[in-house]
Amino acid sequence: MALPLTLGEKLAPPSSALVVVDMQNDFCAPGGYIDRTMQKDVSSAKAVAAVIARLVPAARAAKIPVVWLRADYTHERLPDSMKVKLEARGITATCCAPGTWGADWFDAKPAEGEIVVTKHTYSGFGGTDLEKRLAGLARRTLVFTGVQTQVCVESTLRDAHSLGYFCVVPEDAVGSHTPALHQATLNNVRFLFGDVCASADILKAWS
Repeated sequence: MALPLTLGEKLAPPSSALVVVDMQNDFCAPGGYIDRTMQKDVSSAKAVAAVIARLVPAARAAKIPVVWLRADYTHERLPDSMKVKLEARGITATCCAPGTWGADWFDAKPAEGEIVVTKHTYSGFGGTDLEKRLAGLARRTLVFTGVQTQVCVESTLRDAHSLGYFCVVPEDAVGSHTPALHQATLNNVRFLFGDVCASADILKAWS
């Protein structure tokens, strides 16, 4: 099979899947874990959610699978590598505990039948069946959206790249509480891990 060398070839609807990462209240909403406990600015999440709200219907209309990742960072489910950082900071609050407002979707949410993967670490592939479920879709390109750019988005994207997926990031559909690190991830993706574009490019390719 010929390699897709252009962005348009990578984004062909029969080859693409849309991945939405951690668009949950605890990461995105005022009063959530990132705002209240980490004391970080979540204001960029609203604009990110608005872009995702355009990409998701476009994907569905083009018969492109939408895959949703959500966190459950209940302390007993976390790997020790995450626990030790929380303990060093004296953080006892739980992020995205199932059944709470913090775990609820922020603005956009999955439709019935769409893939939802719950993760307990930063990468969507860590200890989940994401790899198996993506393989079942037979798609070669993953378009990454959501938060935080330099943490869960980047961790999942790097693992996807290692598995051979073509990775695309619409830069206005990802966000972070730390703009410099957000930009560093975008630069890294451009350099080695995939393509960075505007959401308008995705919408055009999927229309």
